[in-house]
Amino acid sequence: MKVVVVGSNGQLGQDVCAAFQAENNEVVGLNHADMEISLLGSVQQVLERVRPDVVVNTAAFHNVDRCETEAEQAFTVNALGARNVAHVTKALGICLLHISTDYVFQGLKRTPYTEEDPAMPLNVYGNSKLAGEHFVRGVNPRHFVVRVSAIYGQNPCRAKGGLNFVETMLKLSREREELRVVDDEFVTPTPTVQIARQLVVLSGTSEYGVYHASAEGSCSWYEFARAIFELTGTKVRLERARPGEFPAKAPRPKYSVLENHALKSKSLNVFSHWKDGLENYLAQRRKPAQPTLA
Repeated sequence: MKVVVVGSNGQLGQDVCAAFQAENNEVVGLNHADMEISLLGSVQQVLERVRPDVVVNTAAFHNVDRCETEAEQAFTVNALGARNVAHVTKALGICLLHISTDYVFQGLKRTPYTEEDPAMPLNVYGNSKLAGEHFVRGVNPRHFVVRVSAIYGQNPCRAKGGLNFVETMLKLSREREELRVVDDEFVTPTPTVQIARQLVVLSGTSEYGVYHASAEGSCSWYEFARAIFELTGTKVRLERARPGEFPAKAPRPKYSVLENHALKSKSLNVFSHWKDGLENYLAQRRKPAQPTLA
Protein backbone atom coordinates (compact mmCIF):
# COMPACT_ATOMS: atom_id res chain seq x y z
CA MET A 1 0.00 0.00 0.00
CA LYS A 2 0.93 3.63 -0.29
CA VAL A 3 0.45 5.18 3.15
CA VAL A 4 0.45 8.87 4.05
CA VAL A 5 1.28 9.68 7.68
CA VAL A 6 0.18 13.17 8.69
CA GLY A 7 2.32 14.47 11.54
CA SER A 8 5.17 12.14 10.61
CA ASN A 9 7.76 14.06 12.65
CA GLY A 10 5.84 13.60 15.93
CA GLN A 11 6.45 11.15 18.73
CA LEU A 12 3.80 8.74 17.42
CA GLY A 13 4.10 9.66 13.75
CA GLN A 14 7.71 8.52 13.48
CA ASP A 15 6.88 5.08 14.87
CA VAL A 16 3.85 4.82 12.57
CA CYS A 17 6.08 5.49 9.56
CA ALA A 18 8.54 2.84 10.71
CA ALA A 19 5.82 0.25 11.37
CA PHE A 20 4.27 0.59 7.91
CA GLN A 21 7.69 0.60 6.25
CA ALA A 22 8.57 -2.61 8.10
CA GLU A 23 5.64 -4.26 6.29
CA ASN A 24 7.01 -3.14 2.90
CA ASN A 25 4.51 -0.36 2.39
CA GLU A 26 5.41 2.85 0.57
CA VAL A 27 5.24 5.58 3.22
CA VAL A 28 4.93 9.31 2.56
CA GLY A 29 5.46 11.40 5.68
CA LEU A 30 3.78 14.81 5.81
CA ASN A 31 4.52 17.57 8.31
CA HIS A 32 3.06 21.02 8.88
CA ALA A 33 5.33 22.45 6.18
CA ASP A 34 4.06 19.92 3.63
CA MET A 35 0.32 20.18 4.27
CA GLU A 36 -1.82 22.50 6.39
CA ILE A 37 -4.72 20.37 7.60
CA SER A 38 -6.70 23.42 8.71
CA LEU A 39 -6.94 24.48 5.03
CA LEU A 40 -9.16 22.28 2.88
CA GLY A 41 -7.40 23.38 -0.30
CA SER A 42 -4.00 22.35 1.04
CA VAL A 43 -5.25 18.90 2.06
CA GLN A 44 -6.96 18.42 -1.30
CA GLN A 45 -3.94 19.50 -3.34
CA VAL A 46 -1.48 17.24 -1.51
CA LEU A 47 -3.62 14.11 -1.30
CA GLU A 48 -4.74 14.40 -4.91
CA ARG A 49 -1.07 14.51 -5.93
CA VAL A 50 0.09 11.64 -3.70
CA ARG A 51 -3.01 9.41 -4.13
CA PRO A 52 -2.40 7.09 -1.15
CA ASP A 53 -4.42 4.01 -0.26
CA VAL A 54 -4.39 4.89 3.45
CA VAL A 55 -4.02 8.12 5.45
CA VAL A 56 -3.01 8.01 9.11
CA ASN A 57 -3.75 11.33 10.83
CA THR A 58 -1.59 11.72 13.94
CA ALA A 59 -1.50 15.53 13.74
CA ALA A 60 -3.02 17.34 16.70
CA PHE A 61 -2.76 20.40 18.91
CA HIS A 62 -2.34 18.38 22.11
CA ASN A 63 -0.83 20.69 24.70
CA VAL A 64 -3.80 20.29 27.04
CA ASP A 65 -3.25 23.47 29.07
CA ARG A 66 -2.58 25.65 26.02
CA CYS A 67 -5.80 24.37 24.47
CA GLU A 68 -7.72 26.00 27.34
CA THR A 69 -6.39 29.46 26.44
CA GLU A 70 -6.13 28.85 22.68
CA ALA A 71 -9.47 27.16 22.09
CA GLU A 72 -9.91 28.51 18.57
CA GLN A 73 -6.59 27.02 17.50
CA ALA A 74 -7.43 23.72 19.21
CA PHE A 75 -10.70 23.38 17.29
CA THR A 76 -9.10 24.59 14.06
CA VAL A 77 -6.55 21.77 14.14
CA ASN A 78 -8.29 18.99 16.05
CA ALA A 79 -11.81 19.40 14.69
CA LEU A 80 -11.76 21.32 11.40
CA GLY A 81 -8.45 19.74 10.41
CA ALA A 82 -9.93 16.29 10.96
CA ARG A 83 -12.99 17.34 8.95
CA ASN A 84 -10.84 18.46 6.03
CA VAL A 85 -8.87 15.21 5.98
CA ALA A 86 -12.10 13.21 6.22
CA HIS A 87 -13.73 15.07 3.30
CA VAL A 88 -10.75 14.66 0.98
CA THR A 89 -10.13 11.01 1.84
CA LYS A 90 -13.85 10.30 1.31
CA ALA A 91 -13.80 12.03 -2.10
CA LEU A 92 -10.72 10.08 -3.19
CA GLY A 93 -11.84 6.72 -1.79
CA ILE A 94 -9.03 6.60 0.79
CA CYS A 95 -9.15 4.71 4.10
CA LEU A 96 -8.59 7.04 7.08
CA LEU A 97 -7.06 6.11 10.43
CA HIS A 98 -7.58 9.00 12.84
CA ILE A 99 -5.92 9.23 16.26
CA SER A 100 -8.04 10.41 19.19
CA THR A 101 -7.67 10.40 22.96
CA ASP A 102 -8.82 9.01 26.30
CA TYR A 103 -9.56 12.62 27.30
CA VAL A 104 -12.92 12.42 25.53
CA PHE A 105 -14.15 10.83 28.77
CA GLN A 106 -15.23 12.58 31.97
CA GLY A 107 -13.41 10.23 34.32
CA LEU A 108 -16.19 9.44 36.80
CA LYS A 109 -16.09 5.68 36.19
CA ARG A 110 -13.82 3.36 38.13
CA THR A 111 -13.84 0.59 35.56
CA PRO A 112 -12.21 0.86 32.12
CA TYR A 113 -14.08 2.80 29.45
CA THR A 114 -15.26 0.84 26.41
CA GLU A 115 -16.16 2.20 22.99
CA GLU A 116 -19.83 2.07 24.01
CA ASP A 117 -19.46 4.52 26.92
CA PRO A 118 -20.72 8.07 26.29
CA ALA A 119 -17.98 10.64 25.73
CA MET A 120 -18.21 13.74 27.97
CA PRO A 121 -14.93 15.70 27.86
CA LEU A 122 -13.86 17.97 30.71
CA ASN A 123 -11.55 20.29 28.79
CA VAL A 124 -11.11 22.10 25.48
CA TYR A 125 -8.62 19.54 24.20
CA GLY A 126 -11.01 16.64 24.79
CA ASN A 127 -13.93 18.54 23.26
CA SER A 128 -11.94 19.48 20.17
CA LYS A 129 -10.79 15.89 19.67
CA LEU A 130 -14.34 14.59 20.14
CA ALA A 131 -15.56 17.06 17.53
CA GLY A 132 -12.89 15.71 15.20
CA GLU A 133 -14.12 12.18 15.85
CA HIS A 134 -17.66 13.16 14.89
CA PHE A 135 -16.49 14.74 11.65
CA VAL A 136 -14.46 11.67 10.70
CA ARG A 137 -17.26 9.25 11.55
CA GLY A 138 -19.90 11.35 9.80
CA VAL A 139 -17.95 12.05 6.61
CA ASN A 140 -15.80 9.06 5.61
CA PRO A 141 -17.39 5.63 6.09
CA ARG A 142 -13.97 3.98 5.63
CA HIS A 143 -12.65 5.22 8.96
CA PHE A 144 -10.86 3.93 12.03
CA VAL A 145 -11.08 6.31 14.99
CA VAL A 146 -8.38 5.10 17.38
CA ARG A 147 -8.33 6.41 20.96
CA VAL A 148 -5.00 6.21 22.79
CA SER A 149 -3.90 6.88 26.37
CA ALA A 150 -0.79 8.30 28.11
CA ILE A 151 1.53 7.61 25.21
CA TYR A 152 5.32 7.64 25.31
CA GLY A 153 8.01 6.61 22.85
CA GLN A 154 11.65 6.78 21.84
CA ASN A 155 11.06 9.81 19.62
CA PRO A 156 10.95 13.32 21.11
CA CYS A 157 7.59 14.82 22.02
CA ARG A 158 7.89 18.37 20.69
CA ALA A 159 4.82 19.62 22.57
CA LYS A 160 6.47 18.69 25.89
CA GLY A 161 9.96 20.02 25.26
CA GLY A 162 11.19 16.75 23.75
CA LEU A 163 10.57 14.70 26.91
CA ASN A 164 7.93 12.09 27.63
CA PHE A 165 6.89 11.13 31.18
CA VAL A 166 9.58 8.45 31.51
CA GLU A 167 12.38 10.75 30.44
CA THR A 168 11.02 13.59 32.58
CA MET A 169 11.02 11.41 35.69
CA LEU A 170 14.56 10.16 35.05
CA LYS A 171 15.80 13.70 34.38
CA LEU A 172 14.21 15.06 37.56
CA SER A 173 15.62 12.15 39.60
CA ARG A 174 19.12 13.32 38.64
CA GLU A 175 18.34 16.87 39.70
CA ARG A 176 16.39 16.40 42.94
CA GLU A 177 16.48 14.27 46.05
CA GLU A 178 12.69 14.04 46.30
CA LEU A 179 9.93 13.88 43.72
CA ARG A 180 6.21 14.28 44.28
CA VAL A 181 3.79 12.79 41.73
CA VAL A 182 0.00 12.74 41.64
CA ASP A 183 -1.63 9.51 42.78
CA ASP A 184 -5.26 10.34 41.98
CA GLU A 185 -5.21 10.25 38.16
CA PHE A 186 -5.38 6.76 36.62
CA VAL A 187 -4.30 5.97 33.06
CA THR A 188 -2.74 3.22 30.99
CA PRO A 189 0.79 4.16 29.86
CA THR A 190 1.11 2.96 26.27
CA PRO A 191 4.24 2.78 24.08
CA THR A 192 3.93 4.40 20.67
CA VAL A 193 5.54 1.36 18.99
CA GLN A 194 2.60 -0.81 20.06
CA ILE A 195 0.07 1.75 18.83
CA ALA A 196 1.87 1.91 15.48
CA ARG A 197 1.78 -1.89 15.19
CA GLN A 198 -1.94 -1.85 15.99
CA LEU A 199 -2.60 0.69 13.23
CA VAL A 200 -0.87 -1.55 10.71
CA VAL A 201 -3.07 -4.46 11.77
CA LEU A 202 -6.26 -2.39 11.49
CA SER A 203 -5.30 -1.04 8.08
CA GLY A 204 -5.30 -4.58 6.72
CA THR A 205 -8.98 -5.05 7.58
CA SER A 206 -12.31 -3.50 6.65
CA GLU A 207 -13.54 -3.56 10.25
CA TYR A 208 -14.20 0.18 10.32
CA GLY A 209 -15.32 1.99 13.46
CA VAL A 210 -14.15 3.36 16.82
CA TYR A 211 -11.40 1.52 18.70
CA HIS A 212 -9.66 1.86 22.02
CA ALA A 213 -5.97 1.10 21.64
CA SER A 214 -4.01 1.09 24.89
CA ALA A 215 -1.83 -1.27 26.87
CA GLU A 216 -3.39 -3.68 29.35
CA GLY A 217 -3.83 -2.81 33.01
CA SER A 218 -3.76 0.63 34.62
CA CYS A 219 -1.91 2.72 37.21
CA SER A 220 -1.71 6.18 38.70
CA TRP A 221 1.03 8.53 37.56
CA TYR A 222 2.69 7.91 40.95
CA GLU A 223 2.63 4.15 40.36
CA PHE A 224 4.04 4.65 36.87
CA ALA A 225 6.90 6.75 38.26
CA ARG A 226 7.59 4.14 40.94
CA ALA A 227 7.82 1.41 38.28
CA ILE A 228 10.23 3.54 36.23
CA PHE A 229 12.56 4.00 39.18
CA GLU A 230 12.36 0.35 40.25
CA LEU A 231 13.15 -0.96 36.76
CA THR A 232 16.05 1.44 36.29
CA GLY A 233 17.46 1.08 39.80
CA THR A 234 17.09 4.83 40.34
CA LYS A 235 17.55 6.01 43.91
CA VAL A 236 15.23 8.90 44.66
CA ARG A 237 12.65 9.62 47.35
CA LEU A 238 9.25 9.39 45.69
CA GLU A 239 6.21 10.80 47.50
CA ARG A 240 2.53 11.10 46.65
CA ALA A 241 1.52 14.66 45.83
CA ARG A 242 -1.20 16.24 47.93
CA PRO A 243 -4.57 16.80 46.22
CA GLY A 244 -4.39 20.09 44.33
CA GLU A 245 -0.64 20.43 44.83
CA PHE A 246 -0.01 20.83 41.09
CA PRO A 247 -2.90 22.96 39.78
CA ALA A 248 -3.36 22.93 36.00
CA LYS A 249 -5.22 25.29 33.67
CA ALA A 250 -7.22 22.42 32.21
CA PRO A 251 -9.19 19.91 34.29
CA ARG A 252 -8.14 16.29 33.71
CA PRO A 253 -10.27 13.17 34.10
CA LYS A 254 -9.33 11.34 37.29
CA TYR A 255 -9.82 8.00 35.56
CA SER A 256 -9.40 7.56 31.80
CA VAL A 257 -8.41 3.90 31.53
CA LEU A 258 -9.44 2.35 28.21
CA GLU A 259 -10.60 -1.20 27.54
CA ASN A 260 -9.78 -2.50 24.03
CA HIS A 261 -13.15 -4.21 23.75
CA ALA A 262 -13.65 -3.73 20.00
CA LEU A 263 -10.14 -4.96 19.15
CA LYS A 264 -10.52 -8.03 21.35
CA SER A 265 -13.97 -8.86 20.02
CA LYS A 266 -12.46 -9.06 16.51
CA SER A 267 -9.24 -10.84 17.65
CA LEU A 268 -7.15 -7.85 16.53
CA ASN A 269 -5.62 -6.70 19.83
CA VAL A 270 -1.78 -6.58 19.85
CA PHE A 271 -1.17 -4.85 23.20
CA SER A 272 0.69 -6.26 26.19
CA HIS A 273 0.57 -5.14 29.84
CA TRP A 274 1.83 -1.61 30.48
CA LYS A 275 4.67 -2.92 32.65
CA ASP A 276 5.90 -5.13 29.80
CA GLY A 277 5.76 -2.12 27.49
CA LEU A 278 7.80 -0.08 29.96
CA GLU A 279 10.41 -2.83 30.31
CA ASN A 280 10.75 -3.04 26.53
CA TYR A 281 11.03 0.74 26.25
CA LEU A 282 13.79 0.88 28.86
CA ALA A 283 15.66 -2.02 27.24
CA GLN A 284 15.51 -0.28 23.86
CA ARG A 285 16.58 2.97 25.48
CA ARG A 286 19.80 1.36 26.74
CA LYS A 287 20.82 0.15 23.29
CA PRO A 288 23.51 2.19 21.54
CA ALA A 289 22.25 4.33 18.69
CA GLN A 290 22.63 2.71 15.27
CA PRO A 291 24.46 4.74 12.61
CA THR A 292 22.17 6.05 9.91
CA LEU A 293 22.94 5.19 6.32
CA ALA A 294 23.36 8.01 3.83
